[in-house]
Amino acid sequence: MKGIVHHAVYDTLADWETGHATAHLRSSRYHRSPGAYEIVTVGLTTDPVVTMGGLRITPDLALDQLSPADSALLILPGADLWDAGETLAPFARKARELLTAGVPVAAICGATAGLAREGLLDERDHTSAVLQYLEAQEGYAGAKRYLDQDAVLDGDLITAGPTEPVAFAREIFRRLDVYRPEVLDAWFRLFSRSDASAFEVLMAA
Repeated sequence: MKGIVHHAVYDTLADWETGHATAHLRSSRYHRSPGAYEIVTVGLTTDPVVTMGGLRITPDLALDQLSPADSALLILPGADLWDAGETLAPFARKARELLTAGVPVAAICGATAGLAREGLLDERDHTSAVLQYLEAQEGYAGAKRYLDQDAVLDGDLITAGPTEPVAFAREIFRRLDVYRPEVLDAWFRLFSRSDASAFEVLMAA
């Protein structure tokens, strides 16, 4: 195994936002080097959670057990709870801890709002659903670094809006150097545009 990718799980998690990333990290197909990543789920506690789609997940470990030294990446999916108070704020604080330690963090949809409130977007290029969504978050001062793109990678931080799960995965793969550049491009063309010519590149890989 190449390492552990931690995937945050909580009630109302948006099921569709991280599946491309986790499935292809866990599979070593097309990878630049041998091996796959282990996906470990992290909850506020180890009590089961229920996703937006009704799937019941029992976290592998509690958030306070997550050490930067054990992680290759933390994925923070969107959830209704990001916009419903401070329940998920501990995940944003953990993201700060990991980023400070040089561990990448990938946030999509509502998770970007959580990072905005934590001040983690103020000095990093980022995106989200729309700029106005982040501007509504208390403490956000990063408008000058907002980019109207499908997904953004700035150093160890990856961000994306709720309609861009494929681009979100692309930037995760880019940061972890999972695929050679031509394979990454082909992967994105296949899964985002159904480009049949990209399949040949993947088969050759």
